[in-house]
Amino acid sequence: MKKITKKTYLDWYENMLFWRKFEDKLAQVYINQKVRGFLHLYNGQEAVLAGALHAMDLTKDKMITAYRNHVQPIGMGVDPKKVMAELYGKATGTSQGLGGSMHIFSKEHRFYGGHGIVGGQIPLGAGLAFGDKYQGNNAVTLCYMGDGAVRQGSLHETFNMAMLWKLPVVFCCENNGYAMGTSVERAANHTDIWKLGLGYEMPCKPVDGMKPEVVAKEMDEAMERARRGEGPTFLEIRTYRYRGHSMSDAQHYRTKEEVAKKQEEDPIDYVLHQIYDKKWATEAEIKEVNKRVKDLVSECEKFAEESPYPDKSVMYDVVYDQDNYPFLPHKL
Repeated sequence: MKKITKKTYLDWYENMLFWRKFEDKLAQVYINQKVRGFLHLYNGQEAVLAGALHAMDLTKDKMITAYRNHVQPIGMGVDPKKVMAELYGKATGTSQGLGGSMHIFSKEHRFYGGHGIVGGQIPLGAGLAFGDKYQGNNAVTLCYMGDGAVRQGSLHETFNMAMLWKLPVVFCCENNGYAMGTSVERAANHTDIWKLGLGYEMPCKPVDGMKPEVVAKEMDEAMERARRGEGPTFLEIRTYRYRGHSMSDAQHYRTKEEVAKKQEEDPIDYVLHQIYDKKWATEAEIKEVNKRVKDLVSECEKFAEESPYPDKSVMYDVVYDQDNYPFLPHKL
């Protein structure tokens, strides 16, 4: 694994803080009805992404996830201004405003969504890995799902085939404790989700998802196993979301005291404490980082606000394609 250094922690702090503030801004503009539809925020789970990115080779590895998917493409290199614009439904967005919150996508940066169907991305992630194995790319796909999605039959079908074909994929369950409003304890007669891999003799384990260096270590081990041709791994990455399932979630299923207790483990605060304990940055330097983050969020908001909406004709360009159909002259 790439060495974890002072720069790693400083980058983690700045990136994770930006992801948090970027989504805080989205929450604000959602209330102002500038972002519509559903909005699922990642607050609290940032260490999962930070650790994974440290282990990945961003020149060839791929990522696919569910609908809590705004900050992952940013981490993989997508311009955050385009992500913000997509959420606004603007023509300058990652999918010209047609994908919206749940369907961020970037083929260029090997981020394959953003899927609104619970568990729908799981077989697709295995398919991406199948393509890499077939073509000999020595690339690995990280396939994320929530703790609710592991109850889908598609997961078990995919696990079986991924093990049979030794696909280069790491299945990552981001267990944030609740499938919408249903706790893990109420969803099944067991709470150790990682043990689902045992039925397929798939290497599997639980991972502390609140510390990026722990995630990086476990992810690197799983990805290197995949690169050696030894097949998939299933990681249950235990984390927590501080906001509701979506912005419309009243969160009646948990107490404010529970959330406050979990916020004591905040991954951003954890990384900042590591920086201060090791004297890797002064308070003045951290304030400068905070200012850069704030300024970049403002740039993203300004870009999205000032961008145009897509022309109505674009809706037809992406759903129908027939050479001799006379009514749709526009093509992307």
